[in-house]
Amino acid sequence: MAEADIAYVATAGAAGLALALSAWAARLRGRLARRNRQVEAELSIARVAMADRDGALAAFEDVRLSLSADNQTRRLGAPETWIALIGDLTDKDWAEVEPSLVVLDAVRAVAGPRLDALIDKGEAFDVVIDGLGGAWAVEGRSGAGSAWLRLSRLGLVGAATESGLGLLADSYPTPTWIADAAGRLAWVNKAWLAEMKADSVEVARERGLSFDRGADAIVAEAGRLNQRQEGFRWTTGGGRRRAWRIVAEPIQGGAVLAFALDMTEAEETRDTLRRHVEAHDETLNHLADAVAIFGPSRRLAFHNTAFQTLFNIDPAWLDERPTHAELLDRLRQRRMLPEVIDYAGWKARELDFYGATEAAPDDSWSLPDGRTLRVVRQPHPLGGVLLLFSDITDELKLRSRYNAQIQVQTATLDKLNDAVAVFGSDGRIRLHNEAFDGFWGVTGEALDAAGDFDAVAALCQTTMPDPALWLGLKARVADPDPESRVPIAGEGRTVDGRIASWQTRPLPDGATLVAFSDVTARRGLEQALAAKAAALDESTALKREFVGSVSYELRTPLTTIVGYSELLETLGDLPERSRQHAGAIRVAASQLARSIDDVLDMAQIDAGEMELQLGDVRVSDLLGDAADKVRSRVEARGATLTVDCPTSLKPIRADAQRVGQALDHLLDNASRAISEGGAVTLSAQATASEVRIRVEDTGRGIPYHLQAHVFDRFVRRERGGPGVGLALVKALVELHGGWAEVESEPGKGAAFILHLPLEAAGVAAAPELRLGVASGE
Repeated sequence: MAEADIAYVATAGAAGLALALSAWAARLRGRLARRNRQVEAELSIARVAMADRDGALAAFEDVRLSLSADNQTRRLGAPETWIALIGDLTDKDWAEVEPSLVVLDAVRAVAGPRLDALIDKGEAFDVVIDGLGGAWAVEGRSGAGSAWLRLSRLGLVGAATESGLGLLADSYPTPTWIADAAGRLAWVNKAWLAEMKADSVEVARERGLSFDRGADAIVAEAGRLNQRQEGFRWTTGGGRRRAWRIVAEPIQGGAVLAFALDMTEAEETRDTLRRHVEAHDETLNHLADAVAIFGPSRRLAFHNTAFQTLFNIDPAWLDERPTHAELLDRLRQRRMLPEVIDYAGWKARELDFYGATEAAPDDSWSLPDGRTLRVVRQPHPLGGVLLLFSDITDELKLRSRYNAQIQVQTATLDKLNDAVAVFGSDGRIRLHNEAFDGFWGVTGEALDAAGDFDAVAALCQTTMPDPALWLGLKARVADPDPESRVPIAGEGRTVDGRIASWQTRPLPDGATLVAFSDVTARRGLEQALAAKAAALDESTALKREFVGSVSYELRTPLTTIVGYSELLETLGDLPERSRQHAGAIRVAASQLARSIDDVLDMAQIDAGEMELQLGDVRVSDLLGDAADKVRSRVEARGATLTVDCPTSLKPIRADAQRVGQALDHLLDNASRAISEGGAVTLSAQATASEVRIRVEDTGRGIPYHLQAHVFDRFVRRERGGPGVGLALVKALVELHGGWAEVESEPGKGAAFILHLPLEAAGVAAAPELRLGVASGE
């Protein structure tokens, strides 16, 4: 390139550079001008802010002091306030002191370590310093790398009292006061003055009055911690104790506002409630049912002794106040809860009751050990749940037995032929059987629907229209008078001709049983039986007359036969064979006469006409006489007769003739039963109440099937005879008040025992009849 070109290029470059520099310089000047304007505006704003700050600081009676680590200070605030502050802190003139040093010395004297902590670590603090003219609140704070102290005069109490809030507090019925940062009484309301019997706060200060030392301690604690404090105090005044709730609230400047809330009535009410709850708990503790109370927190608040006994839980564990859920889990472990498939769901439903407002329906728990518990759940008035457990196992058993008994009674009544109905004391029908429905031709549903006695009577009057009957029954059913509730009975006739017998019976529970019976057939049978009884009496009379006549007719020829046969036996020229024939005629005639006498005696006994001739009878003589009569016949058969009677046997009172007659029959019977080589034993034995006479032989004995009928009359026996003798023996012994029995083994003989009382009555009857007479029947 030529030099000219190079010069041209250099000139052009320099011109461009100069142009660029001119443009950059112009832009820089514009930016600097804008910056200057912005700085001037910010400076103006800052000056305004500084003026506002100075005005704001001067508007309030407080001052600020800036501190630095190199002991450099800077004061802020109105000069008048600084002058007042220095005047309160020292008695020197303003011009003679350094205000910052005076303030620092006063604060260091009160809180030197806290002031150092503020400067070194920036830890805030609040204190109060006392001056000559009043107290000043000091607040120490850190900010923007500097430590600041703010000092303000404690004049808030007076301002508060002069404001509307102060007037409201002064009229507040609860004692209220304000203590300054030094704990001195600064302000009180009228209630405080009335309680302390002071005219003004100045008087209270002069007298050194304090609401309560404990309340002063609570106020001091609130001021020291700068936190709200509460406490409870009892005071004595006016002859009574009063309860106060003390509330201390820190306010600005280190002062504390205190309230004394009168809790006397509340505490007395709480104490009354406590005693009531204790009495209630004591009452519950004496109940047989188990009681458990769970509080709002679902923890066990109370349980009685029955609860611990019912579930057999450790008392120490219950005293730990387990939760409801923990108790259920413990009972489940001990298998004292119903066995359910979904235990978690069941448990949740149990615990859901805490939100209920009404008592739940009664529930029942069937425990694995066989017990059944009734569970009652209801909300507790103080919150929570009250549970009541009753062991109803025995009750259910009794109820089951009762229901079973009712069913048995109902079934029994239904099986009765009598128509039975039971009416309650209110006159309503309670029970009726099927026979009652059929007797009146009314359905059971109609009777149940009828209800009361009048309606039931209206249904039955179509069958038995007897107004007097139904009025009488109603009097027995509905009248509570004991004289009216007596058993009655009667008969009536239905419209279809039936004879109905009715009767009433009062029941112990006040109900009345009414029974009707159809006695038509019974009355017909009774009439027939009465007719037959009359015919029987007539035939008996005819029989007795016939027996007497026949016996009289037979006795006359028999007497003749016996007399002539005895005469023939005495003739000397009579052949021996004829003599034997005459003897046989005499014996046969005598036996026939004896049988006739037995029949007459039986007839006399049956007619109740035989009377005993009682006297003292020696048993030994009686047995000896009887044995002498039959001894020759026994010995003639080649047998022996033995009499065994103790000589010490005392006499008995009896009819000797009738007892001897009985023995004659027994010995005659024994003499016919024995054979050669046999033996007959007649013995007697005495006990405390009777004499037993035993006639025993070694003859053929009596078959077992005949022993039960051996004393029946007119029954022919294998041992011979018409069957009247033994029946007469039994009748004669029973006439004395005794009884007869037989002991026999076939082939080995028989023994007849007569049981005679020591003292026979004049008129005796059979033992079973005497029992009926003794019982009053």
